[in-house]
Amino acid sequence: MRRVCVPELDQRFSDMAETFNEQHERYEAMVRNIRNLRQSYSCNHNDTLALTKCVGMIRDEHEAKYKVSLQIKGYKFSLNVVRVDESDEEPLPPHLQFAQNEVKGISASAKATISKGTTLQELIGWLLRSKDQMAEQVKGAAATYQEHGRLSDNLEENLKEVRRAKEFTLGYRQRAGEVFTEAAQIAGAYL
Repeated sequence: MRRVCVPELDQRFSDMAETFNEQHERYEAMVRNIRNLRQSYSCNHNDTLALTKCVGMIRDEHEAKYKVSLQIKGYKFSLNVVRVDESDEEPLPPHLQFAQNEVKGISASAKATISKGTTLQELIGWLLRSKDQMAEQVKGAAATYQEHGRLSDNLEENLKEVRRAKEFTLGYRQRAGEVFTEAAQIAGAYL
């Protein structure tokens, strides 16, 4: 973000950019976890973020020794693994442990993506609604006509970035929400 020489506005733009970057990182982590899970169980036949087929393949692959299901509690879901033979004490196969860890990562990242999206929605909404007020503040902060032009350009550039971030954040939130919806459907289907 470019500086507009109004400390309060510079801070708001900075907060928005930082929160957006955090959301982007969490969204990318969610996508990475899903891809890792899909690749490890060879269920990546298309480029969606779908989990249903993968959870089914994990269940089928391990059904002789384990009952595998997706469990959801609030905004947290996990791959639940119960031994069929309770006297069996050998550790979970690494492949299955990997799947549990990836599902845990998907859940945490999807939750963080949605959470950051709520914060961003408020920040972005305020910034876009306050455009005229901010323009007046920037005009008042400029000592010269030339500086006013530069700061106004910076403000416009920042608002352009805010609008761009708004589009991305809506998509990130929607896709993370779809992951939660699918997890709830899977959990309900295997209860």
